[in-house]
Amino acid sequence: IYNNQLRQPASRFHTDPIPTMGAQKVAPTENAGVAMACMGYMLCSSLMLIANKLAVHFFAAPGIVLILQLGLTAVCVKAAGMAKLIVVDDLEWAKVKPYTLVAVAFLSTIYTNIRTLQYANVETFIVFRASTPILVSIADWIFLGRELPGVQSALCLLGLLLGACGYVFTDKNFEVKGYLWVIVWYSVFCFDQIYLKHAADTVKMSSNWGKVYYSNLLACVPLLILAVGNQEVDIISEAPSFSAIIAVGLSCVLGVAMSYFAWLARSLISATYFTVVGNTCKIITIIINRVIWDKHASNTGLGFLLLCLVAAYYYKQAPKRKSIQQEVKMDKLNPKSPV
Repeated sequence: IYNNQLRQPASRFHTDPIPTMGAQKVAPTENAGVAMACMGYMLCSSLMLIANKLAVHFFAAPGIVLILQLGLTAVCVKAAGMAKLIVVDDLEWAKVKPYTLVAVAFLSTIYTNIRTLQYANVETFIVFRASTPILVSIADWIFLGRELPGVQSALCLLGLLLGACGYVFTDKNFEVKGYLWVIVWYSVFCFDQIYLKHAADTVKMSSNWGKVYYSNLLACVPLLILAVGNQEVDIISEAPSFSAIIAVGLSCVLGVAMSYFAWLARSLISATYFTVVGNTCKIITIIINRVIWDKHASNTGLGFLLLCLVAAYYYKQAPKRKSIQQEVKMDKLNPKSPV
């Protein structure tokens, strides 16, 4: 029967469009889904900066705040699943194994990020962060079956890097130091971007909420163990203020939304594109800080940041290689016979 089906016109079969922005034609609904995921992630990321600042200001225990964000996200998602409001996957060892590495990569990125900022200034970090899409695009090509960036996309990636470099070089406080931790963070971050995309594509979940549940729950476990020996635990013995409860609660709500949109975006776009979106969030954050709080920002520096935003806007996601597209299409046209 499958041989007969394969002789039918291709239009008889439904194939999901590959979300490549500008690289090839994409269905309008797919475009809308990608735009919603990216805009939702960027909005939550920007608001999360303000929420985290307020949370840490009123509740001076950033480690505990992170545990609450991860733990409450997992609890709320599971509770909503049990109430049949959403579909959430149950814990299964076959899914726990790959998502354990997701949790390790996530926590390692946070740890090396903190250590990097201890030994290197923010400007050094910005330059290296801006260059990550270049390496991730190569890893995308090697490991995830993407084509290398086209001319326009390659120029956009270079524009992101040049804009960040131009910005930090106009800062009178710029200095280069802390290379060791920067390199460690750089390696861990690039691995995180590639592996999480691999997990999003290969670990079959019933819904996006399953990815949110697994990643937050498994990341929360080692943090709870570390918190036992941390002095921040002593803060819990004191009754938090009403302002602290509101601030931390707001950050937890945003944590749920940000985790959802992050996994949704990872599922729809390439690892490189997601890295570009993440870098754009950082650039917007810097602009907000400079305009609102740091009034001494130069027009030249802001101009270089604008270059980063323009480069990110015109970046086009590289499509899957033709051989990979053909494999996906054949899997859909010729599924395995039921046993």
